[in-house]
Amino acid sequence: MDNTELEKAKTHITVEIIEYVPNSVVIKTILKKTTGNISVMSFDSGEGLTEKTTPFDTYSQIIEGKAEIIIDGKSMLLETGESIIIPAHKPNRIKANGRFKMIMTVIKSGYE
Repeated sequence: MDNTELEKAKTHITVEIIEYVPNSVVIKTILKKTTGNISVMSFDSGEGLTEKTTPFDTYSQIIEGKAEIIIDGKSMLLETGESIIIPAHKPNRIKANGRFKMIMTVIKSGYE
């Protein structure tokens, strides 16, 4: 995982920030602060993230392809341009039935 933030005060084409790597999930940090972070991710077909539960809401937006996001046992298929908020404290996982890219935003404030 690359934890280096993107260069500030420079335009970026979000979908081009990250490339696909065969048999991998790739994560690139866009912005990382103590109050939250924004990351862009690419998933090769058949890859995914294992089930997890986090203490914060997570905003997930598909920027290329289609993703299966499972929240508390309910499966949803999201396509390019669609987004969803994964609620805090709910088990969730992400599956790639084909290649896709997404942005994930976590804001940690407001949970004190």
